[in-house]
Amino acid sequence: MPEVFTLAQTPVTAHSFSADRSQLAVSLNSNDAQILTRQGLEWVPTVTLSEHDKLITSIDWAPNSNRIVTCSQDRNAYVWQEQPDLETGKLVWKPTLVLLRINRAATHVRWSPREDKFAVASGARAIAICSFDPENNWWVSKLLKKPIRSTVLSVDWHPNNVLLAAGSADMKARVFSAYIKEVDERPAPTAWGSKLPFNTVCGEYSSPAGGWVHTVGFSPSGDVLAFASHDSSISIVYPNGPVIHNIRMPSLPIVSLSWTSEDTIVAAGHDCRPFVFSGSEGGWQEAGTLDDTTSPRSAEPRSGFGPSNSVGRLRTSAFATFRDADSRGQSAIAGSASPTADTKLLTIHQNTITDVRPYEYSGSNVIKVSTSGVDGMLVIWDVNAVVALTGRLGGAHLM
Repeated sequence: MPEVFTLAQTPVTAHSFSADRSQLAVSLNSNDAQILTRQGLEWVPTVTLSEHDKLITSIDWAPNSNRIVTCSQDRNAYVWQEQPDLETGKLVWKPTLVLLRINRAATHVRWSPREDKFAVASGARAIAICSFDPENNWWVSKLLKKPIRSTVLSVDWHPNNVLLAAGSADMKARVFSAYIKEVDERPAPTAWGSKLPFNTVCGEYSSPAGGWVHTVGFSPSGDVLAFASHDSSISIVYPNGPVIHNIRMPSLPIVSLSWTSEDTIVAAGHDCRPFVFSGSEGGWQEAGTLDDTTSPRSAEPRSGFGPSNSVGRLRTSAFATFRDADSRGQSAIAGSASPTADTKLLTIHQNTITDVRPYEYSGSNVIKVSTSGVDGMLVIWDVNAVVALTGRLGGAHLM
């Protein structure tokens, strides 16, 4: 069974785990990032990272250097690191400035595999590749600009620390060289090319029916690229041919994906459940879903913040009905068994899944993934528990 946690009554914009999975950094649809610590079956807030002025759009926690990078609609990014406080001596999270040089919102951020660079996507039709300047004690950026024509929605690094995939609202997925002479060693030739000066476009691929490219991802070897777009399609690219496999889905669009092995992808989005795709260069297909909508649901999801705080007379059914109608848009139907029967989806997630991240590895393969969404939930899935798709609209009641 998946592990289900309700972190908040507000959307979880982004999440990222520490290396040992004992801590979790989340953006709860605000300009603060929260660090939660796992205590038994709950996630307890322990630290608030406050520096941004507007909504935090993306978070990434570097597993080896233990640094957190956040980016925001305020056009800024900060790198957070635990350092001893000068007065108390205790470890506290302190931010380091990043000179992004963008004039629109930052939308997505990811550390490079060696954690000496990170990439920040933005609405300024540019991607900032940031590296540390020890002389001034800040992070400086070089901008990938051409030939991006619209907001960049997602980025993902190649294992060689140089190539970067990007999906944008100009309906293209691209592979760039983000080689920085002062930081990177000369990369070995790959399937994407051998001469890789900064801003070289190593590949450009269009969405099959002209949808925004929401998410991109390199396979573990880096030799295959997957991207999903708003036309409810997912595409897998083998650059040597190039061979491109397009899977058109009858469900709602995917907004986030994660490779779990060289031949398997877990992806999720507006359909409220994670899909599994499998294949090879010969062909790809939808293998099923991790959310079994036919099985009986267990008890209510565990709250990340302890038991409900409604007490005494406020626990009446009338109060609960008005509260749910106000905060969640849920209303009772006359004669229904439950006041939320008309709006309760069959899936575990009750709204769009915004983020899919690897959670647990076995060798080079991912065996568990985590998802977070607009419903405020965090769910940890076993990627081997794939069930066949029974109803195409698994998240809805079919009348």
